[in-house]
Amino acid sequence: MTGKLLLKTALAVTATAVAGALATDARSGWYQRLKKPSWQPPPQAFGLVWTPLYALIAYAGARAISRGDQDESRAFRSALAGNLVLNAAWPALFFRARNPRLALAEILVLNASNAVLVRRGWSADRRAGLFLLPYAGWTVFATALNTDIARRNRDG
Repeated sequence: MTGKLLLKTALAVTATAVAGALATDARSGWYQRLKKPSWQPPPQAFGLVWTPLYALIAYAGARAISRGDQDESRAFRSALAGNLVLNAAWPALFFRARNPRLALAEILVLNASNAVLVRRGWSADRRAGLFLLPYAGWTVFATALNTDIARRNRDG
């Protein structure tokens, strides 16, 4: 794995993180009024979790791209690009569009994309696949949270 490749994956992941952060507004009156489950982590926990997850995605991405054969690398790059677009879209749908149900539909697609990403990462480099598992796991947790919020707030 080259430093240049790691820089490229890190920049792509950073752009995703910035887009998500800019779309997220946990202090908005709309968000504050939502009925949320008692098991929802405090807002500051999300940044603490996402930061290392994004680092793992960047590192795993560089590993998978550099260690796979040409077809595996191409397939992984494509899967990663699509995944990062989906990752960045969720906060915009949830917080900016104020639509937990639409965000739920989108995060279900993101979960499928995560499964593909982990599988392609594993195929190219087993450690890359393993490094992507915490991201996939956290997104499943986020899906459960999104589902509960959408259920509790059906009226709006």
